[in-house]
Amino acid sequence: MTKTVAAPDVRPNNTHFSSGPCSKRPNWSLEALSDAALGRSHRAKVGKTKLKQAIDLTREILEVPADYRIGIVPASDTGAVEMALWSLLGPRGVDMVAWESFGSGWVSDVVKELKLPDTRKITADYGLLPDLSTIDFDRDVVFTWNGTTSGVRVANADFIPADRKGLTICDATSAAFAQNLDFAKLDVVTFSWQKVLGGEGAHGVIILSPRAVERLESYTPSWPMPKIFRMTKGGKIIEGIFQGETINTPSMLCVEDYIDALLWAKEIGGLKALMARADANAKVIFDFVENNDWIANLAQAPETRSNTSVCLTIADKDVAALDADAQAAFAKGLVALLEKQGVAYDIGAYRDAPSGLRIWAGATIDTADLEALMPWLTWAFETQKATLAKAAA
Repeated sequence: MTKTVAAPDVRPNNTHFSSGPCSKRPNWSLEALSDAALGRSHRAKVGKTKLKQAIDLTREILEVPADYRIGIVPASDTGAVEMALWSLLGPRGVDMVAWESFGSGWVSDVVKELKLPDTRKITADYGLLPDLSTIDFDRDVVFTWNGTTSGVRVANADFIPADRKGLTICDATSAAFAQNLDFAKLDVVTFSWQKVLGGEGAHGVIILSPRAVERLESYTPSWPMPKIFRMTKGGKIIEGIFQGETINTPSMLCVEDYIDALLWAKEIGGLKALMARADANAKVIFDFVENNDWIANLAQAPETRSNTSVCLTIADKDVAALDADAQAAFAKGLVALLEKQGVAYDIGAYRDAPSGLRIWAGATIDTADLEALMPWLTWAFETQKATLAKAAA
C-alpha cells in the first residue's frame, strides 16, 4: 500500500514565483499607483515628467554612466533588443552568442530575417556557457547576460576587451537590478521592468553607450526600418526618446508602477541591496539542492548559476530512467501539485528548456517565502514518486 506523504505545516506568504511577469515588490497594493497620470496625454507636461522620472531613477538605481542614454520603448525587452539589432547591425561581421531559447531567438532573427551574411553562431547546450574566448570583438557581438530559460549567466564582463572595435549588444532582461552589469564593456543594454522589479509588462528599456550612438548617427541600414525601431532622424539621434518622449503611447499606469518599484529599490538601499536580496534568495535554493539528491541545478558550473531565474532538473535515478516524455510529465505533475495546494505558481521549466522547475529568486521575493517553499518541493516530489510507484506496481 502506498503511504500518504504529510504536507508541510508552513506555507509561503507570497506564492508568486513566476519568471516573468515576476512578483510585485513586498507590500505592494493598487494604492501605490494612485498618483498615475491616467486619462492624460503622455506628451503633456505631467506625462513627460513621469517618464523622465522613470528614466532618471533607472539611471540612479542601475548606476548607469552619465553619458549613456536611456529610453523607454515599445514591446518589452523583445522590442528593445529588436530595435538594437535592426538599427545597429550590418557595418561589420557579427558574433551571435546563445545558450538558451531567447538568445537562440536573436540568432534566428539575424540569420533568417536580417539575413546578415557575415554571421557566426557561438552556442552551447542548456546548462552550459559557450567558449567565450572564441568571440571576436573586432566584430559586433550579441549575447544575453543571464539566460532566463536556462539559469546560466556570465560571471562578469572580463571576457570583453576594453579596446574592442565592434559593439556589444546585451540582453540583460533578467539580470538588470540583480547582477553587476559592467557598463564600460556594454554598448547596448536592454531589459523589461516586468522582471527583477516586478513591474507590469509591455514596455522595454534600451540603454546606449556613446559608441552605440556614434554607430546610429554614422550608419543607415539598407533595409526598411519600422517606425517603432527608428532612433534617428536626419542622421542624428532623436534625443527626445531619451528624455521621456516615447515613440508610441505608453501605459501611464505601467509607468507609475515602474516608478513605485524604483522608489522601493531606492528606499531599501539601491542596487547593492537588490543584488543582496537576489543572492540570499538563490542561496536558499542552492542549499536545498545541495542537500537533496533528487534535484539538481541545470546550470552546471557554480559560477554561472543565475541568482534570479533558478532552473532545476529532476535528478532522481528512477525518474531519470524514464523516457523524455515521461520525465516531462513527472515534472509537470509536481508543478501541478504545488499549484493545487496554492503554495507556488508558474514554476515549471520554460517550454523549450529541459523538463524540470524554474523558480524566480529576484529581489521582489522575500527569502522567508523561499525557505517555506523548499519543504513543499520535497513533499511534491515524494507524492509524485509514490504515484509513479503505484502506477508501476
